[in-house]
Amino acid sequence: MEKEPKLQAKVFEHFAAAKFIKEIGRGKNGARSLSVDDAQALYGAMLDGRVSDLEMGGILLAMRIKGESVDEITGFMAAAEERMEKIAAPLNSLYSPVLIPSYNGARKKANLTPLLALLLAQRGVPVLVHGVIHDAGRVTTAEIFTALEIKFAQSSAEAETQLLDRQLSFIPIDTLAPKMARILAMRRILGVRNSTHTLVKILQPFSSAALRLTSYTHPEYLLMLREYLSGVAVERGDTFLMRGTEGETVISTARAQQIDWFHAGECRTLSEKQDRIESELPEVPESLDAVATAVWIKRVLNGEIPVPVNISQQVEHCVEVARLLKRQNFYT
Repeated sequence: MEKEPKLQAKVFEHFAAAKFIKEIGRGKNGARSLSVDDAQALYGAMLDGRVSDLEMGGILLAMRIKGESVDEITGFMAAAEERMEKIAAPLNSLYSPVLIPSYNGARKKANLTPLLALLLAQRGVPVLVHGVIHDAGRVTTAEIFTALEIKFAQSSAEAETQLLDRQLSFIPIDTLAPKMARILAMRRILGVRNSTHTLVKILQPFSSAALRLTSYTHPEYLLMLREYLSGVAVERGDTFLMRGTEGETVISTARAQQIDWFHAGECRTLSEKQDRIESELPEVPESLDAVATAVWIKRVLNGEIPVPVNISQQVEHCVEVARLLKRQNFYT
């Protein structure tokens, strides 16, 4: 009897990255940016594990020092989207989905990203939150969702079901884009963030238009993101860009950040930055603790505590644009 052939594991050929490191590794002033095609090829090889550890470290640190160009982010994103899970938006919703990345958590003030997501879901808006489950020294959105007994999606299909059933889904980046999660985790080895931390905040896994909420922490990223987001294809949807609240895309309850809306290649400021802290601050959780924050969020959702004004306004902006996107997507 003839033996069945053994199945062989797929082996990726090593990707020689030296010529790319030579371009990006000359320091902040001497480095040159990669073309879109070269950036896509390089990041694709990094995601597929075809780059050696030594070269990987060199690439991540070189990009950290140089900073990403629009062409590089465009190429990186193209490679990432080829390798990530795709999610279908609910067809019966009056709104396009809202995407909320959560990769920072909180270390000084309570993390209110879950409140923003749940308030949107209460209004009937499909909300997909994606991010890390744990981050040392911070309280993550995932930990607060756990305290709220909100189960994570374990697949794109489960995320789709949750969006249909309750308008809200949290999908860990390890599930949504495991190859990106591997590079994110290299922060624990190198001690600094890398380009993937920028990419995950602008992911768009839906095939239809969606509203992305994204943020920046360092001012030098503002100009790059403005140019990148101005070139996003109309069919991919819109983006709200703001300075992060400890890196999160929920607006500050004390002094609101400026929110810029990128739509069809144009940028419009939805709300201006508040110059001073309001004299009467809203009631907010007294503790960073995930359980304490979850208890406070439940009280807000039940109407026992008023929604902080700044977050209420952010919700209204999201609802309005998500409805607009759905109408445009329906008629085009």
